[in-house]
Amino acid sequence: MEKTSSEKVVCYVVEQEHLLVFTHLEVPIDVTGVQVPAGTVRPGEDPAAAAVREVREETGLVTAVVSRLGTAAYDYSPARFEIAARHFFLLTAVRPPEMSRRWEAGEHDPEHGGPQRWECRWMPLTQAHVLAGGLGAMLGSLYD
Repeated sequence: MEKTSSEKVVCYVVEQEHLLVFTHLEVPIDVTGVQVPAGTVRPGEDPAAAAVREVREETGLVTAVVSRLGTAAYDYSPARFEIAARHFFLLTAVRPPEMSRRWEAGEHDPEHGGPQRWECRWMPLTQAHVLAGGLGAMLGSLYD
């Protein structure tokens, strides 16, 4: 089967040595895992702008890009036959967040499926190795 290609962004919002993560509320964690905001770059959209947009859409937080961390290919097979060029970004919140806060967020029209809800929270960076689906691929570059 021929694989399609796409451009994606993966967003590391880091505050006080904590990473913004979420887990789905209606889908078991063994299906979706622990995730960070991520999504598709729209045609003609700058990946950095896509990163800021995705964080806002998925969590409600307004952020700014601190740096571009790199790009890596990710093969979604066998879940779907697609290879994504993932652009990784480090972002910061425009307003200082309450680090103990947990909040619900979601998307009404996510790219692959119906409405979904998740719980957002701040995870210590030292625990971020648990990210699902290769989302943690550039975490080490935060320390370079």
